[in-house]
Amino acid sequence: MSDEQSGRGAETPSVINPAISSAHPVPGGHGHGSNNVAKLAFGAIGVVFGDIGTSPIYAFRETFVGPHPLAIDELHILGVVSLIFWSMTLVVSIQYVGILMRADNKGQGGSLALVALISGHIKKSRYGGLVVLLGVFATSLFYGDSMITPAVSVLSAVEGLTVVESRLAPLVLPIALVLLIGLFVLQKSGTAKVGALFAPVMVIYFSVLAILGIYHLVQMPGVLVALNPWYAIQFFLTDKMLGFLALGSVVLAVTGAEALYSDMGHFGRGPMRMSWFGFVMPCLLINYFGQAAMILGLDDASAAEAMENPFFNLAPEYLRLPLVILATCATFIASQAVISGAFSITHQAMQLGFIPRLSTRHTSEHEVGQIYIPFVNWALMTGVIVLVLVFQNSSNLASAYGIAVTGAMLIDTCLMTVLLIVLWRWKLWLAIPVIVTFFIVDGAYFAANATKIADGGWFPLLIGGIAFTLLTTWNKGRRLMRLRMTEAALPLNVFAKSAHGSAARVPGTAIFMASSNVGVPSALLHNIKHNKVLHERVVVLTVEVADVPYVEASERYEVSDLGQGFYRLTLRYGFMEETDIPVALANTQICGAPFEMMKTSFFLSRQTLLPAAKPGMAIWREKLFAWMMRNAASAMEFFRLPTNRVVELGSQLEI
Repeated sequence: MSDEQSGRGAETPSVINPAISSAHPVPGGHGHGSNNVAKLAFGAIGVVFGDIGTSPIYAFRETFVGPHPLAIDELHILGVVSLIFWSMTLVVSIQYVGILMRADNKGQGGSLALVALISGHIKKSRYGGLVVLLGVFATSLFYGDSMITPAVSVLSAVEGLTVVESRLAPLVLPIALVLLIGLFVLQKSGTAKVGALFAPVMVIYFSVLAILGIYHLVQMPGVLVALNPWYAIQFFLTDKMLGFLALGSVVLAVTGAEALYSDMGHFGRGPMRMSWFGFVMPCLLINYFGQAAMILGLDDASAAEAMENPFFNLAPEYLRLPLVILATCATFIASQAVISGAFSITHQAMQLGFIPRLSTRHTSEHEVGQIYIPFVNWALMTGVIVLVLVFQNSSNLASAYGIAVTGAMLIDTCLMTVLLIVLWRWKLWLAIPVIVTFFIVDGAYFAANATKIADGGWFPLLIGGIAFTLLTTWNKGRRLMRLRMTEAALPLNVFAKSAHGSAARVPGTAIFMASSNVGVPSALLHNIKHNKVLHERVVVLTVEVADVPYVEASERYEVSDLGQGFYRLTLRYGFMEETDIPVALANTQICGAPFEMMKTSFFLSRQTLLPAAKPGMAIWREKLFAWMMRNAASAMEFFRLPTNRVVELGSQLEI
């Protein structure tokens, strides 16, 4: 693939009416009437909260039996459950649901949407590039998280079989692998049909969490004293180092917080806040306190045995197998949501110019956001299988889990700092205490998880490092290509006047894809050089992707009539939109007359890279960029061009 045939505009896409709104966004381009809020809140329970909802299966357990085990006594149990409560309150409820959800890019959330929002206002400053790199690194860490979440969630649920019958232990790994492979195989059929079952199953799951928790809380209501933050503080004062290390496991209770922000565009902040505060958060906290109450009510020997899997021990023995099945369904749904999120993040990154074109299939005729990217799917599946085979159990995987999550949280805090001070212009006396608080909290979580790098935390960092290298290499390579092509660019209006009389005109329309709206595309130069003909209508087409998720129909087109049958046309899309050029052209009569696909030819340019005397980046990165170009998806597929109307012309380029 070449940058020119990609038809993209600037390196950082042009900003078209960026929306920095704290009220009434229109997520996904759809309005939310008051009658729909409850329905959307119900749907959000099934799609958004699966990741954080499955944390009770392993989070409380890991603080006591993980890499840095704690004594199973009243001090530590109350201290840990108090930490979980206040972590959920500060990180999820205040930072993400309370503050970051107010930062929407025309209704869309997530690290990339936030970066696009911020960079549109500070990209000319010296900090603009740093903000973009932070967002790209947060996105890169998400890929590591997308591998670990399905592995640790499904494996922890299947491990519940050992609570039902210890002799089933040898079957845990094979069953988990079969379920995980089946999960990825099902992706190509889309989630539209399966998605209808998500919300009811998750509502039942969360309700069961609350019921089990209440059952034990009634027997040991004194555990509710842990709502007082003093118990968390006392834990730290008593066991300073162990308290710090325990944060590495406590943070597992808030994994999925970033997903709440990323999925805001599907449901809107109002319905998601209703789901979180009105149902999901209470159910989760009741279950965590219920686990603590159960352990406190047992003698030392029984408590130690129950702590091996406190979540499943909440249920009476005759209900444990149904609970294992329900929890496995919940982890399946949670994994599905994370995988779908990886597809969406990849699509955004492609549109924003950080990832080469990948084959993308739309799995729903009605929901544009439901997509399937085969390369990402099979890459994630390979990573998940390797993780399960290498780490063997959920406790080992939990050690690898936290570093990606806390790294992304810390980056979001950095972006939030820019948001509060630069965009929202909070008073410093208000902004600084908020920023310092979250830097301390998120920084402590990240530092605690950094101690687990050798125990498995290296894996998401490795995946994140590889993804970051690929994303930044592609972005820089494209910038260098544009620079080289611009250096020798001939003004199109000058070319139109000189070419009119020097070449025969033939019937029809020729559309030449161009990466920039300046100069003549190389395909047009090569066509007139070798074929000595020009079509009656020549359109130089550039596709620009804006820093907003959706572009208004009135801003989609920009056309310049250069005379002599030459036109320069710019099509603008948001980073959440599908770049379907034939559909866009069929809906317009600009450029002189309607476009007829059977009388229109699309000319693409394919560059072959050559080593430059003074390379613009390291040789190994040039080779990596060339490899990514060769393996990128066809422009015909990406832009939905009719395959029998496309002509490719090659050229050589030094970068």
